[in-house]
Amino acid sequence: MKKRFYKYFPWLFVLGDILVLTFSVLFSNQLFQTFQDFNGLDFPAFPAFIMIWMVITILKEDYKIGRTNEFEETFKKLLASLAWFLVIISMIWLPFHDNALRLLSFLSLAASLFLFLGIYRVAVHLSLRKYREQGHNFRRAVILGMGDTSDQLAKVFRVRKDFGIKFLGYYDDQVKNGLSRGSIKDFFREAKSLDVDQIYISEHLEESKVKQVINFADENYIKVKVIPGGRLQLEKNLSFSKYGDFFVINVNEIPLDNAFNRVFKRGFDIVFSLFVIVFILSWLIPLVGLLIKLESRGPVFFIQERNGENNSVFRCLKFRSMTPNDYADTHQATKNDPRITRIGSFLRMTSLDEMPQFINVLFGEMSIVGPRPHTVPMNREFKTQIEKYNSRHKIKPGITGLAQVKGYRGEIEQPYQIRARVKLDSFYIQNWSFLLDLKICVLTVYELLVNRENAY
Repeated sequence: MKKRFYKYFPWLFVLGDILVLTFSVLFSNQLFQTFQDFNGLDFPAFPAFIMIWMVITILKEDYKIGRTNEFEETFKKLLASLAWFLVIISMIWLPFHDNALRLLSFLSLAASLFLFLGIYRVAVHLSLRKYREQGHNFRRAVILGMGDTSDQLAKVFRVRKDFGIKFLGYYDDQVKNGLSRGSIKDFFREAKSLDVDQIYISEHLEESKVKQVINFADENYIKVKVIPGGRLQLEKNLSFSKYGDFFVINVNEIPLDNAFNRVFKRGFDIVFSLFVIVFILSWLIPLVGLLIKLESRGPVFFIQERNGENNSVFRCLKFRSMTPNDYADTHQATKNDPRITRIGSFLRMTSLDEMPQFINVLFGEMSIVGPRPHTVPMNREFKTQIEKYNSRHKIKPGITGLAQVKGYRGEIEQPYQIRARVKLDSFYIQNWSFLLDLKICVLTVYELLVNRENAY
């Protein structure tokens, strides 16, 4: 069954890709047929594009869906393949089309591929998990060496049936109880009859026995994995670095340490901020600036020093919502604050006062989504009060963030509020994904429309 699954699944996966790709092309072409100048993808060139897509996805092994991977990983693989595909076809298609709507043709195709291939890939991922949860396509696994972390892993196997790992039991020389199948010697005798696929080794196993197990596994084509000890069982995503033949564990690596993730997030920030600046701020700044000037003397913008990535200080832009005062950096805005002007009250209630920060995003000082930046004096104060407060500066601050959409925005009145913000910021940093950014953007719009309780 195992061999049959891995023989046919990649081809079924690629065939599904091709069918969805074909549908996406037909859909994007049909969508704009009302435009007389629209020139969609040429069908004589379509087989070539199919071949390009097949080569990219097969070389990148997109059909390999990890047992323990979440669907975000599958989606990230798609984004990488889609980026390569669009770059290639843009070079061989766009230059040979001089109609006015050629860019629209390309963008409509890109959007269709993103939507339909995204739905298909995530559906395949979730379906495969369900298939494994029902007892199909499983791997037989044993754990060598008992202990706290070994027990925790065994519990994961029992709870997460969707991983498709059938736990056969422990082998241990020291512990003799009903949970153990026998000694390490017993494992060597029984492994072939059990048809073991994966061996998980406790870090407490003797080095000489570890070498024996690895040699045995190499000869019998069995995968070996080492269970990190309790000191490394932190709520973090561990990764590895290689120095020649020497490996080390990266304990506090985050998703945005990955170059592709950083480039992708920055690309989204640039495109989104440019759109806002060109189509919204171009008319909003003169309009709001006039209203601010008519009500009170002072500048249109309120420029405040705040701490950004790696604690570097940058000048954060906002529309001025208060009368000029000497306490802006040290005194938070409160409900019915007498410093707030009438137009300022409207700007703060609608969060329009934050709109100029898209200029900070374009300059690379901020991101669309990230931990909200605090003033330099507030930063100094919180750093002495909150454990791991500084860790929120590992990445660029954002116009919106996970803490804000979870209800922690506006004035900080109680210590628990800043502690909750730091915990949510830390979760975001450790678990960043493009899908999480999109979710936060959608929830931000919802918060702006529905929840205005802390907006003052």
